[in-house]
Amino acid sequence: MTFAQTLTLYVGRRFLLSSITMLTTLTLLVSLFDFIELLRRAATRPDASFALVASIAGLRMPFLSIQIMPFAILLGGILAFWRLTRSSELIVARATGVSAWGFLLGPVVVALTFGGLAMTAISPVSSAMLSRAERLEATFLRAGGGVTALAGGRLWLRQADRELEPGGVAIISGRPTVLLSSRRNLDFSLEDVTIWRLSANDRALQRIAVPRAQLLPGRWVLENAVLFGADRLPMPPTTLILTTDLTPDRIEDSFASPDTLSFWALPGFIAILEQAGFSAIRHRLQFQSLLALPALSVAMALLAAGFSMRPSRQGGVARMLGAGVAAGFALFVLDKVTAEFGESGALPVWLAAWAPCIAGLLLALGLLLHLEDG
Repeated sequence: MTFAQTLTLYVGRRFLLSSITMLTTLTLLVSLFDFIELLRRAATRPDASFALVASIAGLRMPFLSIQIMPFAILLGGILAFWRLTRSSELIVARATGVSAWGFLLGPVVVALTFGGLAMTAISPVSSAMLSRAERLEATFLRAGGGVTALAGGRLWLRQADRELEPGGVAIISGRPTVLLSSRRNLDFSLEDVTIWRLSANDRALQRIAVPRAQLLPGRWVLENAVLFGADRLPMPPTTLILTTDLTPDRIEDSFASPDTLSFWALPGFIAILEQAGFSAIRHRLQFQSLLALPALSVAMALLAAGFSMRPSRQGGVARMLGAGVAAGFALFVLDKVTAEFGESGALPVWLAAWAPCIAGLLLALGLLLHLEDG
């Protein structure tokens, strides 16, 4: 093994240990604040025990680690390269003729592996655990109905229904037609609809079968509805009105968060959403963000090198390290801003997701070119 290869492995190993340490520390710190916030919300909920809140916070940890990972790589890389520079190891290596582009291969491979594993392996675990956490949170920490599932093109809704019994609920299942935004004074309808009206303790009270249900402000209009009572005998078709607090916007907004879907599940869910006529911009943005994660991790690793390999004898090391941290926060803000523009449709989804990665790579390459050749 040549000296350059040995140096690459050594730098890569130091970078790996520093990044893992930083990722673990930041994840635990952010999870602690998340746990405190959950405890505050649970204070007014007698059914929410300390163990339940702790389990919700624990289930959210993998999701938080993926969100933190690029910044952890940046801080871990800055720490690793600064230690190597302070001990003059990198200075001696570069004095022997080894280019920075050579020994940076190790950190780049480590960062690429981090991003690839987060995208393909940790994302499914994170999404499943976050989905479970959100179900527990919805049950014990907040109230309200909405979408419960969208599978096979059928939409499942749950809403309050107090007409037959106080505390009753209605489960509505049907195939949505094209979603028409209520902001344009249009409406939303379901076809091939079945409605189960239940008591507060989930006892069946009534079933309604209707070819089409139209959602108007404050009510469902059910034409040619066939009503089945407790004796399961059908009544003649009639027009029924079912009061509701659902709106097209509320239905669309209450879909499962893109964060609760893994990288592998997102393409199929996007197809189902678009076939049903709903907007899939948020889910497309999440998919593109996961695709960009390995490249963003590499950009953070190179950015860490560019900001921390300045020899201490040249002065201004603290200023450069502070600038590296500031650059990380700037990219974080850029990511949030472009995501908002992407969700609003002002930017193409791919550009909104990849803009922070592109900006980070250009800044890192500029710094390294100046450091190496300038």
